[in-house]
Amino acid sequence: MALGPRLDIRQSQSLVMTPQLQQAIKLLALSNLEIEAFVAGELEKNPLLETGRDDGPPAPDGIDRAVEAPVLAAESGASDDLIAQGMGGADSPLDVDHGAETFIDDGPGERMASAMGAGGGMDPIGGGYAEDAPDFDSFAAPDASLQEHLMDQARAALSGMDLLIASQLIGQIDEAGYLEANLLATAHGLGVPLQDVERVLGVIHGFDPTGVGARSLSECLALQAKEADRHDPCMARLLANLDLLAKGALPQLRRICGVDEEDMADMIAELRGYDPKPGLRFSGASAAPVTPDLFIRPTNDGWAIEINSATLPRVLVNRSYYVELASGPQDKNSKAWLADCLASANWLVKALDQRQKTIIKVASEILRQQEEFFHKGVAHLKPLTLKTVADAIGMHESTVSRVTSNKYLSCPRGLYELKYFFSSGVSAASGDGAVSAEAVKSHIKALISAEDPQAILSDDTLVDLLRAKGMDIARRTVAKYREAMGIGSSVQRRRQKALKGKAA
Repeated sequence: MALGPRLDIRQSQSLVMTPQLQQAIKLLALSNLEIEAFVAGELEKNPLLETGRDDGPPAPDGIDRAVEAPVLAAESGASDDLIAQGMGGADSPLDVDHGAETFIDDGPGERMASAMGAGGGMDPIGGGYAEDAPDFDSFAAPDASLQEHLMDQARAALSGMDLLIASQLIGQIDEAGYLEANLLATAHGLGVPLQDVERVLGVIHGFDPTGVGARSLSECLALQAKEADRHDPCMARLLANLDLLAKGALPQLRRICGVDEEDMADMIAELRGYDPKPGLRFSGASAAPVTPDLFIRPTNDGWAIEINSATLPRVLVNRSYYVELASGPQDKNSKAWLADCLASANWLVKALDQRQKTIIKVASEILRQQEEFFHKGVAHLKPLTLKTVADAIGMHESTVSRVTSNKYLSCPRGLYELKYFFSSGVSAASGDGAVSAEAVKSHIKALISAEDPQAILSDDTLVDLLRAKGMDIARRTVAKYREAMGIGSSVQRRRQKALKGKAA
């Protein structure tokens, strides 16, 4: 065998992900709001892309030409012929509003979209939305943070070095309102006596909200008790032994505080009215509302699924502008750039259309698998895996995973993430079939909510009750599900309900 370089020809197969395919896969995992931001970026880069709405009157024969024409052009290859003949405007762009192809009547998404004008403002005359109407949300002043609120009070009450000390202390108060600073270290850092720092901290303790600047839960509640003129020696001893209160050791607490059962109940009721985290009311972070990507509603023939078109931009390809640019003088690089823009625009429109059809397909299979849930509630949720849905619709499991990520579904029972419908199963007591873990959690929560305060259900009792309902579940699984829902053990619940009964 000769040793030396040589040339060989080999034939092999490999999967190559083109940039367009990567873009289509990326679009599947995005929510409707993320799609809107993505499309806005594409509109800035590609001059042939634009957004449009169906503002014109309907056709006399009732046919939506914006939907029908591009489908026929795609099948016959007429799109390129029209552009070559200089009639690009006749090739209507693809309408990615899948809901318009599926529903005759206006669903929730269509009604929401039809109520929106070009600018999204409200029409003061007709009650609809107008383009130049003011955005009332923009007039709302941003909420002041806890530090800003405290500094405003400090400037009104202090000056000079005291104000500087106060600013240092306020800057070390966390969002819950507790002081995390070491007073001695703060005094050394500012070069002032410790007594001055403690005096300024006493001033901060008088600021709104009451209890701010405390260094412990006991101090926070004590400040609020003093504000309410309820900080007597008995309350002080109770606040010094909050660990016993958490354990439910009421007889021991009564001996320490020197009060009877009625007075102890009044003191506990008073503590329950205090705020253990007074700073949270000034939290600047506002919870963003969840916008559904899908609507499911009952109809006479079953269920209807619709994409929320109100949060989806309608992307169009401006072929007239392409014909205008292509007919003008241009060099080789300009022609290549324009061709790339047209190909990218066409692919984006088709990718968005395919995304919507894929989402509808996956949601339809989820609805078919979990129809009992939509009819009867979470107790009838079935165990479901991504592979089950993927096999049923002929797609890969990773595709279903991307489709169900960051997407929310609105139905008569509420708003749910698509991932919610996928859960592991618990064997049925009869040995036939399985029960969803979410359904088991629902049963556990219902049983604990209905338990008698004088007969708290243990985990073993819960196991017996669940088996009577047809769910074969181990005690450790019950404990795991109970802890996952934030429900305490039987001992903890007995103490909590005893304290609640005393405070009532």
